[in-house]
Amino acid sequence: MSLLEPTSTEAIEPVHAPVRAEAVPEERATFRGRWLPWLFLAPSLLVLAVFSYYPALRTLRLSVFRANIIVGNEQFVGLQNFADLLSSPVYHQVIAQTLIFVVLVVVFGLMFALGLAWLASRPIAGAKFYRLMLIYPYALSPAIAGTLWLFLFNPEIGPVNTLLNAVIGVKPRWLDSPLLAFSLVVVAAIWKGVGYNVVFYLAAIQNIPGEVSEAAAIDGASSWQAFWRIVFPLLSPMTFFLMFTNIVTSLFDSFGLVNILTRGGPVYGQTGITTFLVYQLYEDGFRNFKTGAAAAQAVLMLLLVICIIVLQFRYGSRRVHYGA
Repeated sequence: MSLLEPTSTEAIEPVHAPVRAEAVPEERATFRGRWLPWLFLAPSLLVLAVFSYYPALRTLRLSVFRANIIVGNEQFVGLQNFADLLSSPVYHQVIAQTLIFVVLVVVFGLMFALGLAWLASRPIAGAKFYRLMLIYPYALSPAIAGTLWLFLFNPEIGPVNTLLNAVIGVKPRWLDSPLLAFSLVVVAAIWKGVGYNVVFYLAAIQNIPGEVSEAAAIDGASSWQAFWRIVFPLLSPMTFFLMFTNIVTSLFDSFGLVNILTRGGPVYGQTGITTFLVYQLYEDGFRNFKTGAAAAQAVLMLLLVICIIVLQFRYGSRRVHYGA
């Protein structure tokens, strides 16, 4: 038998190259009618148009008029409302006070929340209960939170002054001193927003891989070095997000606390020490009935928020670590 002949009587099947499966086109959900998606969007667009877009357009229109809602007359003044605001010493003081308030609330609020979140992430008994108590202040409305702080720091019957009087024999007038009143509003705002910040920081800390901390411990890094050089850079995207949200919240959400605690006072310089931008807008619009000036302030605050967004996303993100 020839060595070239096959040893088996079975026919040898030819070897073919593997056949590639044909790509199945991806099916995309499409609406059957052209107007069907707009029909689904109609309820949301209607609510936005009535409660957001129309008031915004009315505010833009009123900002170029000198108007009074009591008298009902309107006089076109162009940009005079903006010129009067930007040249007013009172408004200059309000802007300075607001900037100081925002910086203090954002910086110390994020630091305090990060520390609490780091402690709450540790494996300790009753961790769920502690986390719930940390989140609880955010569930309160600003009016209720202001009422609680007003009761706590009441100069006559407040628990804080009762304790201070029993220990060191002093009963500070918290709401009569400009420095004490301003500090009280700052601390109350930090306490009010700590729950929101803790939730996000706690979720971010729990998502950090455990291997990172283990590698740092093996390399001999202390707890502080591991936190500052490893954990904190990995939390920079969350810090970036919370910084922006806290700036906007401290600008607009401080009204309830100020209105309950101090009503913009006590007087310091040209105006009240706790009169911030949003409260000054309320004073001009609903107490002094200067509708045009209040509308101009609302437009300036909108421009301020737009500038903050542009600066944050253009320059702040360059120092944010997003990689693993």
